[in-house]
Amino acid sequence: MNEDSIWDPPKKRGMPTIEDIENAQKLLAGIVRKTPLQTSRTFSDLTGTNLFLKLECLQVTGSFKVRGAFVKISRLSDKQAGYGVIAASAGNHAQGVAYAAMIKKIPCTIVMPENASPAKVAATRSYGAKVIRRGANYDDAWEATQEIAKREGKTIIHAFDDPDIIAGQGTIGLELLEDLPDVDRIYLPVGGGGLAAGVAIAVKSRKPDVKIIGVESKAFPAMKESLAKGSLQGTKRGYSIADGIAVKQPGELTREILNKYMQDIVLIDDTSIVKTMFLMMERAKLVAEPAGAASLAYLLSNGSSYLGGRKDKVATIISGGNVDMYLLGQVVAKGLMQMGRLLKIFILLPDKPGALKSVVDGIAELSVNIVEVEHDRLSAHIPAGTAGVYLSLELENEKHADRLVEFLKQKGIEFKVVS
Repeated sequence: MNEDSIWDPPKKRGMPTIEDIENAQKLLAGIVRKTPLQTSRTFSDLTGTNLFLKLECLQVTGSFKVRGAFVKISRLSDKQAGYGVIAASAGNHAQGVAYAAMIKKIPCTIVMPENASPAKVAATRSYGAKVIRRGANYDDAWEATQEIAKREGKTIIHAFDDPDIIAGQGTIGLELLEDLPDVDRIYLPVGGGGLAAGVAIAVKSRKPDVKIIGVESKAFPAMKESLAKGSLQGTKRGYSIADGIAVKQPGELTREILNKYMQDIVLIDDTSIVKTMFLMMERAKLVAEPAGAASLAYLLSNGSSYLGGRKDKVATIISGGNVDMYLLGQVVAKGLMQMGRLLKIFILLPDKPGALKSVVDGIAELSVNIVEVEHDRLSAHIPAGTAGVYLSLELENEKHADRLVEFLKQKGIEFKVVS
């Protein structure tokens, strides 16, 4: 380690105040977008509330993370800035830190796991950051980050458990109140807790009666358990499509803040998130990443009986829109399947001319669109003299699918639903 290095392990600092968040808002003026607060008749009808979407998916770099990163980097001393900054991240935090460092003309290093998405690596590099690949997961990358910081004197930009980061994220709460001063409830995703902590301080300091509800993945309920038990709890194993909130252990500072300000933390599963991402694309023409769609997914899954009714003004923060294109294709397919609009069936037919045509003609009469046809004559479970056919079919809804199934039964066709 260089003698002149200014690296120092993170020290515990007190929670930020509303004044800190207001100052952060001034710092961010002209740097980040004041993202739209968009009302949605479709989602209001589906949830039975008066629902508004705070669209951080339209933010610079595609997520809210740039707010906190810029505030933190702006407050570095000249000496710290000279050594540069470093962060461990496989996604949004990486891009937020890289962008903020680019604006401030500060050297930036991002440590990513070896299996990080190539698209996210490319996006991070596009902002001028040096990307180092280390380890199989975030924990390995975080360990490498600390080693490099000590050796080279760089300042670590933590993803959530830092007062400046929290203050930056809290500016979302100020914007939300500016556009919807009479909001009743705010739902937002919770991972490490930086976003929730900042918004909670901002909103509760000005409107104490507004309810703040966090939404965590069922696979990673670390913050919910930490608040319930009064100390930091970790999640050892789990998988969620919502990697942005798949945090094994939240922050101590964020836990302290949410313990004071948050009304509840609820849980959501991946199936509901996928369906919500699909609905957002189809109905609202918005692309959200899984973590970004989590809070809306909870609202859509529960309805007005829990939420308080149509008169309630409910806001949900769509925290990001950075989703891998391959994953997005899966989301579309699975969303169609969940809604009964895409059905894959296997049928066994005599291997004779015209056998498939009679089935296809009947399907066409039902106004079912055949998306894909795949023949199988060689698999062990296909008897000699027959042909297996996989049909991917596009339908209007589940009732339309039921009519198709009834048609196949009436024709005496041997079939099974694959997905």
